[in-house]
Amino acid sequence: MVSVLLLLKALWHPMKRLKSNPGIIPISYLIRYFFRKYFLLVVLLSVFYNAYSQNIRQEPPTLRERMFFGGSFGLQFGTLTNIQVSPIVGLWVLPRLAVAAGPDFTYYKFYDDKTTMYGGKFYTQLVVLQDLNNIIPVGLHAGIFLHLEDDLLNLESAYWKIAPYASDRFTVNTILAGGGVSQQLGQRSSMNIMVLWALQDPGFAIYSNPEIRLSFSF
Repeated sequence: MVSVLLLLKALWHPMKRLKSNPGIIPISYLIRYFFRKYFLLVVLLSVFYNAYSQNIRQEPPTLRERMFFGGSFGLQFGTLTNIQVSPIVGLWVLPRLAVAAGPDFTYYKFYDDKTTMYGGKFYTQLVVLQDLNNIIPVGLHAGIFLHLEDDLLNLESAYWKIAPYASDRFTVNTILAGGGVSQQLGQRSSMNIMVLWALQDPGFAIYSNPEIRLSFSF
């Protein structure tokens, strides 16, 4: 609004002078007058507008924009049946630091032996490289991250232990650490491949070392 008023003012002054000097060519005089007196003002207004627009674009993302969902889902049928469901909900705490948590369920059957495992997990990820193509320009836009996870699983005593046992089920807590590669699939979606190692061995061989996982987030 202020810039419009200034522009009208810039046009009004030469028009007043034009009435008292009818011999001046109107268009050329207006152009010279405006350019000489108000060119710097227009430049400054443009600079301020661009700075204001950049501040708007650089505002921090909202809570909804920092949240993400995903997880992994596995199916295998036959002599060995393995069904795994592990959804997660996460939050980008910082531009390179994310935390996530979710439930974990696995059904496992091998011939007549079968069992179920359920529990939950909490993990944190630190992105150490956002775009591999910036270092190795091969057209592969993938990120590299470190991963630290705490898994809590409830297991069936009859399957994992030798009788006698104190209860039908028991809980095992395992810390896993490693890293992975994240390949962007869309504006918010990505595919993640991780290689993790169990930092302690509870003696039940629940995890293979290393543990290779494929997950998705969006």
